[in-house]
Amino acid sequence: MKNIIVPIDFSNQSEYAIQVAASIAKKNKSTLFVLHMLELNQAILSSSQGAHPEQTVFFIKLAEKRLKEFLDKPYLKGIKVVSVIKHFKVFSEISEVAEEHDADLIVMGSHGTEGVKELFVGSNTEKVVRNSNIPVLVIKTRFKDFNPQQMVFACDLKEEHIHAFQRAKFIADALSMELKLIYVNTPGAGFLNTAEIQEKIEAFCSTVGFDPLIAIYNDYSVENGILNFAEEMDADVIGISTHGRKGLSHFFMGSIGEDIANHSILPVITFKI
Repeated sequence: MKNIIVPIDFSNQSEYAIQVAASIAKKNKSTLFVLHMLELNQAILSSSQGAHPEQTVFFIKLAEKRLKEFLDKPYLKGIKVVSVIKHFKVFSEISEVAEEHDADLIVMGSHGTEGVKELFVGSNTEKVVRNSNIPVLVIKTRFKDFNPQQMVFACDLKEEHIHAFQRAKFIADALSMELKLIYVNTPGAGFLNTAEIQEKIEAFCSTVGFDPLIAIYNDYSVENGILNFAEEMDADVIGISTHGRKGLSHFFMGSIGEDIANHSILPVITFKI
């Protein structure tokens, strides 16, 4: 894992993300590209509309100073850190920066949930996840030393999820995590008997070329099954697939991926299908 993008807005959540990214970078000798987005409006950016270009320079210099102070952290010592300041207007363009620097991962902080408060809906994190071709690791709490041992990757064993699974395996290997797939069997129209599930497993394993650890978990909903299984396995990370610009993956029934990201207390990493 050579390059990691960390978008920051100087919030506590940004610091949680960069500390996790630092832990990953130390283990993989990665370069951190710390990205701050000014989100300047077009009137400031364009002198043709009456604004002065020196205003843009002023805001960029101010951001550079604040970014330098923000990055003065002991846990960043010995890590190659590159500051990137952009004046994009939308957070979806973070994926362009990630692709420009050939990044393997985006690590991004996001607020946790309290009651009915939703994590992703309408957030900048959601916009990044929906537009990124690169895996996005969402961090909600502080980790002094991010040393995950196990990732649970939720999958319905369909062919369209194979690429996402392969990327999940790459991340799991880079972080020295055990990767375990989970298929949640629910009552109702989507219920499969043992023979039908076994047939899906054999087809999936044949396509990927090896036999990954696959667990079958029975629950009343897919979301509950994933969260309950992750808790029982004492997992450190939950992996889910996304459909990119169409929104978070509806790979079972409803917005399961979004619900998991909203309600999981664990870090969640998304992989575009």
